[in-house]
Amino acid sequence: MASLRDLKSKINATKKTRQITNAMHMVAAANLNRSQLQAEAYQEYMNKLRSVVAHIASGNKGSLRHPMLETRPVKKVGYIVIAGERGLAGAYNNNVFKALEALIKDKNQSKDDYTGLVVGRMAQRYFEKRQMPVSSQAVGIPDQPSFESIKALAKDAVRLFENQEIDELHIIYTHFVSAISQQVRTVQLLPLTDVESGGDHKTYYEYEPSENEVLETLLPQYIEGYIYGALLDAKAAEHAARMTAMKNSTDNASEMIERYTLQYNRARQAAITQEISEIVGGANALQ
Repeated sequence: MASLRDLKSKINATKKTRQITNAMHMVAAANLNRSQLQAEAYQEYMNKLRSVVAHIASGNKGSLRHPMLETRPVKKVGYIVIAGERGLAGAYNNNVFKALEALIKDKNQSKDDYTGLVVGRMAQRYFEKRQMPVSSQAVGIPDQPSFESIKALAKDAVRLFENQEIDELHIIYTHFVSAISQQVRTVQLLPLTDVESGGDHKTYYEYEPSENEVLETLLPQYIEGYIYGALLDAKAAEHAARMTAMKNSTDNASEMIERYTLQYNRARQAAITQEISEIVGGANALQ
């Protein structure tokens, strides 16, 4: 059985850990609220942009020849992987990497068949540890990221496809469902094969100078915007996952403190009883 000193030390150490995890839980909750509002506000812009792009595409079937809308033989695949800047978020990062591994296993034969565009320090470390190819990376992403945080990587992704260095572009990230539920998503970004389904056919648009020229500008913006929107969504999911993980850690620490305190009180009571027995025994021996 542990000594009283050991048990007291464990209780104090666990209380300090509980203070840390509780503080991290509150920080994550505050970040989640801000990230959720940011992601929801940006989604309205993305819905409108998708509607305009889909309106042009659906109204010009057969006449559009933009590279982003055309499929071609797949020789190399690009994967945008959005993970966290740090751990302590439960299975948040591991779930993203599992989805990536499954996608690579399904689509690729070797490391020469794909390249990564990694977002977040945990994704960077994952690729480096396994010596997986990386074409672009964005690390040091703040808790409430701006478009500048992801701009260079998003432009690299579009450039790689337009230059035919990759023939498909997929994004793997975690979608925020609720504070207690997150879902990993894998979405094919390029080529755009389902953009027509989002069109608003009740709205009429006039384009200047022409629909094709407008589409030439909008399609890269749409892809870059989608990547940024996925990052905002993933950040909200990360904060939710960390909030849950830290709440569970705090609760576990409280349970450990109760258990150690009970052991400490029993050990202390046993020690006091032993001392009393020794005193009584010594007094009886003197009689």
